[in-house]
Amino acid sequence: MAKRISSHRMANSTQPRFLDYTTARTVADQFGTPVYVYDEATLKTNAAAVLAFPNAFGLTARYAMKASPNAAILQIFRKAGLQIDASSGYEVRRAIAAGYEPSQISLSTQELPEDFAELYEAGLEINACSLNQLERFGKAFPGRTIGVRFNPGSGSGGNNRTNVGGPASSFGIWHEWIDKVQAIVAQYDLKVIRIHTHIGSGSDPAVWQKVSGMSLDLVRQFPDVVALNLGGGYKVARMANEVGTDLQECGAPVAEKFREFATETGRKIRLEIEPGTFLLANACSILSKVQDTVSTGADGYEFLKLDTGMTEVLRPSIYGAQHPIYILQPEAATTTQAYMIAGHCCESGDILTPAPGDPELLATRELPVAQIGDLCVIDGAGAYCAAMSTKHYNSYPEAAEIMLAANQKPHLIRKRQAPADLWANEVSYEG
Repeated sequence: MAKRISSHRMANSTQPRFLDYTTARTVADQFGTPVYVYDEATLKTNAAAVLAFPNAFGLTARYAMKASPNAAILQIFRKAGLQIDASSGYEVRRAIAAGYEPSQISLSTQELPEDFAELYEAGLEINACSLNQLERFGKAFPGRTIGVRFNPGSGSGGNNRTNVGGPASSFGIWHEWIDKVQAIVAQYDLKVIRIHTHIGSGSDPAVWQKVSGMSLDLVRQFPDVVALNLGGGYKVARMANEVGTDLQECGAPVAEKFREFATETGRKIRLEIEPGTFLLANACSILSKVQDTVSTGADGYEFLKLDTGMTEVLRPSIYGAQHPIYILQPEAATTTQAYMIAGHCCESGDILTPAPGDPELLATRELPVAQIGDLCVIDGAGAYCAAMSTKHYNSYPEAAEIMLAANQKPHLIRKRQAPADLWANEVSYEG
């Protein structure tokens, strides 16, 4: 990480979304820190919001399980009525182990698994995400049904690292190669029944209206298509100053586009969506503690060092992502301090307070004056945190995961990893 320092100081609201001091203290005493704490009530509320997404001719809502694949989360969503979007063959197997039927899972992957034929025969829905994948499928299953993922030519991610549409993205088949897709389809007598597109994070209804129109133009080219998957990427407001996606506002113009398409063509296309962040982001917090304090002098900064960091939440380091951070104390503090928040890894990039949108710049947070041993909550940590951390860096074991039931009782859903498990798969070598 570059050593440029921003003078930006971000204010912090006073309370986490669902963790108060008493609950946090109970969790910390029972399970230790750092620990992921999921809120079951929030998960169920978010699932209901997704299942109410506006649609014209039916909706299949899938959970993009890469956001956080713990079996307890998958089981909650399965009971709620969500199906699964998987990004690898391993995720498919994991979802099946958690209770999903293969027919409830859709696979869109950068790497088509070697056992895709077995999974397809079991009922898995596959979307070919490259010409090579389509060719491989055609050779294995001539005359069968398949989905095709296209790169529609534009995206709306917050930066190049979250934008999964457009010429800088490798996801899906470039929209100008339709003729090549149709040639492979004809060669193997395939029937394309799904079109899949995905553009990245965004909350502007006009963008979703535009991409739905572009995607329906792809549907026109394949007469057997019955479903259009518009992916996910609905922007979530983690910070108080951010604007999140209103699914009803976002979905209304999309549904209208589907109706217009039906009027024009007579084809009533079913809508599929596959959010991950929307369902998980604000349904989990990382509970940690202040394990040290460091000062770099009058012209420097006051640092709080936590017992968590890149090993549990990587997003600030690679995206410059913002997470609300709170110091929880038995009694409300009367004074505050501008702090840099550092993780526990021996890595200059393990900073939890980058400047907004730029992981190369650092920023302070105004927090209650903290002491070693104080509890610290990192909110908005449900999506792409436990699932996308720098696991085992500096040989820190995996943190535990906890589910808070409606009565605020914490339940263990993943044990803290035993230190010996870090090297359990290693094989000795005498040289």
